[in-house]
This record gives sequence, C-alpha cells and structure tokens, in this order.
Amino acid sequence: MLSLFAACVSVAFLLLSSPCLPARTTPAAVDLKPANNVVNRFDRLVDGSKGISVHGISELKRYFHHFGYLSRENTTTRSTRFTDLFDNSFEHALTKYQANLGLRVTGKLDRETISAITSPRCGVPDVVLPNPNARLHVKRNYAFFSDRPRWNRAVPKTLTYAFSPENTIKSLTGIEIRTAVKNAFGHWASVVPVTFLETSDYGFADIKIGFYAGDHGDGEPFDGVLGVLAHAFSPESGRFHLDAAETWAVDFEAQTSDVAVDLESVATHEIGHLLGLAHTSVQEAIMYPSLKPREKKVELKLDDIKGIQALYGSNPNFSYKAFEESDMSSNGASDFKNSPTLLSTFLLPFILWFSL
Repeated sequence: MLSLFAACVSVAFLLLSSPCLPARTTPAAVDLKPANNVVNRFDRLVDGSKGISVHGISELKRYFHHFGYLSRENTTTRSTRFTDLFDNSFEHALTKYQANLGLRVTGKLDRETISAITSPRCGVPDVVLPNPNARLHVKRNYAFFSDRPRWNRAVPKTLTYAFSPENTIKSLTGIEIRTAVKNAFGHWASVVPVTFLETSDYGFADIKIGFYAGDHGDGEPFDGVLGVLAHAFSPESGRFHLDAAETWAVDFEAQTSDVAVDLESVATHEIGHLLGLAHTSVQEAIMYPSLKPREKKVELKLDDIKGIQALYGSNPNFSYKAFEESDMSSNGASDFKNSPTLLSTFLLPFILWFSL
C-alpha cells in the first residue's frame, strides 16, 4: 500500500507541469467522434493559438456554440457561417471551456483540450462560468439550470416514469433496460426524499424514457455512434432520450464491443438533469458531462449529493459519515480524504480509453 502511495505521488509531481485531463464530445452539427482518425484529423490544430487560420477551427466553433461557450453573433458579422480564424471570441470561448471542464486554462488548442472535445458526452449544454478564473474562487462545483427548477410535489415526493413502447432498442431485453434504469433512479433516491415508481401508463408518467435516432423532433438531433450519448430536459419536462445508435450495454463481459456504453451510467447522469442538476467541473462526479466507452460510473460523489440535496433536502436515511467511509473504502485512498480529486486527476491519463 505504501509503495502504491509513493508511486502515485511520484506520478503526480511528474504531471504537474502538463496534466492530461478529461473529456467531452460532439453536437449533431459537428462531426467530432472519439477515434484515432478524428484525433489525427485535428493534429494540425494542436498548440494552435490566436491569429492562426486553419481548416477545422470552424468545426470547433460550432461545437462551442452548441454547448454554450460561443455565440454566433460574436463569431461572424453578416455571415451565417463560422470561419476558420482563431479570433478573440474563439480564444475566450476556449478558455471558458477549459476552466469549466477542469482543464489547464492555456487559451491554446493543446492535446488535452482536443482529447476532451473529441470524447463522448451528454448532449445537454453546459452552464458556463462567466469568468474563466471564477472556479478558483468558489468551493462548490455543482450547478443548476437557470432559475433552479425542481419538481414541485408534496413531501415525500413520488415521481413516476415509463418507457416509450415504440421508441426502444432490440439489442437489450426489456428486463435489462428496466433494471439498469431502476438502479439509476435508486442512486438518487438513496440521498434525497424522492421515490421513483415505474408505470405502464406512458402518457401520464412524469418522466418519459425512449431511444431515438437522428432528428427526433426535440431540436436536439442525435449524431450516431458515440458523440452525444443522450440528453434530458430540466424539471418538470420529464423527457429523457437516449441515442438508439449506441451499443448499449449492461454487462461488459457479455458485450465486448470497443464502443459499448454502460446504460446505467448514462441513465444515472441524465436523471440528475431531470431532477434539476446541470453539469459540474468535478471530473469524478456523475454530473461531469463525459463518459468513456466501456466505463461504468454509477456511484454518486460528494459534489453530486450536495447539489441534489440543495434542491430537495436529504433522505432521512442518508448519512454523510457513512457515505464518506464507504467512499474512502471503495477508493482505497484514505490518505487523500481531504483532497478527493487529486488521485483521479493525476492518474487519469493512464486510463483514458484512447491514446494521443
């Protein structure tokens, strides 16, 4: 154990000057998929900075526009198209993106940032910090949607959910899908006084779940394999959509595809949106916007719990002490108790699913 701790500390110091940090992906309008050929396609942009004009920057501008970092008015004048010029507004959008995602704020298209942009993610736009340095002056990272919407129900709250009978997939059985989503709801129910009940009455359910392909009529078309994985709407919309083109999995031993995506992990994240949480910059939290293929990420972190309890209060059976003990035990890293993000931050480069 001591040798492992020493090794981790050594790795941390080696990476301090150039941390390789996570991950994001792609809106429907931007063809950025997490594969080596895509990364190679953007190699010419690596270390690009203000003043250059290189083919590909217009795609990144569309990406930043889609996820809330760049307005079209600030990018073009009379033209309706984005240009390939690395201008002031693009630099500002880039620094906001880097700060919001917990990356080094360099204002350049370094490899870590390109890696982040080309990684699979949730399709919900980010809540963007107005000042790239703002995150350095606040302790909390969880975020809410504008006006802090939440479900207004009598306490204890009960929300029903149902699956679309038409919009489904054949690669998983109904029982597999229902079990994964039930487990996802259970993670949130364990920390807030909200009960989730499945109903067969899709029309009257509070939360409506379905698998959709491409343009499915909500203004947020899906983009095929990887890219945007799913999206959900803030309270009290109740719409929860998953991309039918993904290789959804509930068991990675049974599903061996390199692009398999864990259904419970994505469902847990999207339910956070359904309840009123926006994206966080805490990389190990459920509400961080990206998820690597073949990654299972279902355990709520302190950031998730504090955020959701700020909206709904605490489940009377929830104990922070028990949670912290369980979390430290599962991570095997009690020496990092006062800095829970340190280990994941410096070891993350070694578990990224693709190499630059």
